[in-house]
Amino acid sequence: MPDTTHDLLKQVSAELAQATSDFSRQAEEAMTQARRAGGLSEQTKVAVDELALRFNSLTEAEAQLKTRLGEIEQEFARMPSPAASQPRTSLGAEVIKSEALKAFAACPEGGKRLNVPVSAALLSQDVPFGVVEPERLPGIDKAPKQRLFIRDLIAPGRTTSPAIFWVQQTGFTNAATMLREGQPKPYSDIKFDIKITPVTTLGHMFKASKQILDDFTQLQSTLDVEMRYGLKYLEEDEVLYGDGTGMHLHGIVSQASEYKPAFDVAQQSGIDDLRLAMLQAQLARLPASGHVLHFIDWAKIELTKDSLGRYILGNPLGLAGPLLWGLPVVATESTGFEGKFLTGAFRTGAQLFDREEANVVVSTENADDFERNLISIRCEERVALVIKRPEAFIYGPFTPPAPPSEPSTKSKAA
Repeated sequence: MPDTTHDLLKQVSAELAQATSDFSRQAEEAMTQARRAGGLSEQTKVAVDELALRFNSLTEAEAQLKTRLGEIEQEFARMPSPAASQPRTSLGAEVIKSEALKAFAACPEGGKRLNVPVSAALLSQDVPFGVVEPERLPGIDKAPKQRLFIRDLIAPGRTTSPAIFWVQQTGFTNAATMLREGQPKPYSDIKFDIKITPVTTLGHMFKASKQILDDFTQLQSTLDVEMRYGLKYLEEDEVLYGDGTGMHLHGIVSQASEYKPAFDVAQQSGIDDLRLAMLQAQLARLPASGHVLHFIDWAKIELTKDSLGRYILGNPLGLAGPLLWGLPVVATESTGFEGKFLTGAFRTGAQLFDREEANVVVSTENADDFERNLISIRCEERVALVIKRPEAFIYGPFTPPAPPSEPSTKSKAA
């Protein structure tokens, strides 16, 4: 296991401890200044913001390093022993290099036998298939998978009912005002709406031979993992794009507010779009807690440079997590997200309830499974998605990059 990850983790942990100390000290100074002067100077605000951003970045980097270190340790534990596979020589090579053959050739005698020991020789290719078993690589080469994170952003929940009954505040008229003594108070008005969200079942099945699962236990665990992943992939797609018809979930994108920036920014880019989307959520009194965008769009943002060719988001050698404007960035492979983004208050605006968590059930009593020695494997879950505040989510396209400016007439003449 490489020492580089250990060293980086120590360095980041040390910097995080220093950043925590500096942040606490600066916060105390800011509180003291606020009590004395009744507010904070612009210089103090900038200093506190910079320390907060550095603290968040180091915290995310430390978490990613710990996760990576755990993955490396697991991979190291699964590595085969160096003695597990030794290089083999051919049968002819074993015979030729034998000391007994050299002695026999130097002094041949009639009626004498030669016995050459062959311990790990490979037979020639003329031997029929199956006589010598090929070497088997451990494990199963699994297909790569999309990383799923949307569920991690949304507030979790549990239910024991077939539907979620909830009450949503739909309006508030504030009539509060200044009053003279004895003057009657005006009435404010608060409106509510009753909502019912049904629990939906997501599932699929798979058939397999009983013999192959009995003889190859690793295949059984692989099927279990693959079926759960397939279910989670569907769940991810429904949480984002479900249209609410039939048994579909009513997803976030179909209910999100359209991206409408409050003002224009000079040379507006994707970085500006995400900040303006945060402002739009803030103006709806629901501060955003994360961004979702395509891997390609996130790569474009990370590779943004200033006029001097320096990266805007930081040092490419740094280990800061995917953060932008202080919020986590979730990259997805969903093709529907290419060129678009979703910013929102995921924790306060939505909640995903589990009625029955993803589970795998095996049965031999389906159709003619018993007769054919087959096994039916079922994987399913029951969930309900509640979008409490659609205005908490902002969805829209990135601003297209401005075309390169035409050279001036003078430049052409020159």
